[in-house]
Amino acid sequence: MTQRKSPLEDPINAAHAWARYRRIMRWLLAATVLTVGLAMGLLFAFNGMISVHFYIAVALGISFTMLLGGGLMGLVFLSHGTGHDESVDNHLPARDEVWLPRQD
Repeated sequence: MTQRKSPLEDPINAAHAWARYRRIMRWLLAATVLTVGLAMGLLFAFNGMISVHFYIAVALGISFTMLLGGGLMGLVFLSHGTGHDESVDNHLPARDEVWLPRQD
């Protein structure tokens, strides 16, 4: 049985894919900074100065959530867009093969 090579093993394809991923992450970082700035402005406009710790927590929470979710989604785009997903050879048994009743 031959194992298919991933398109990411080709240095040219990999360089193009990672450059695209970095471009997506730069846009995501810009959107995150804009969102955090807008949230901080709105919170201050409606609530005034509550506590500096509150604003730090909100900024970190928004940033972490957006960057982690966007980074993982970017990796999904990278994997699917390069054809890496199709190169994976998955030989797990089918569902009916696993859950057959025992023959005693």
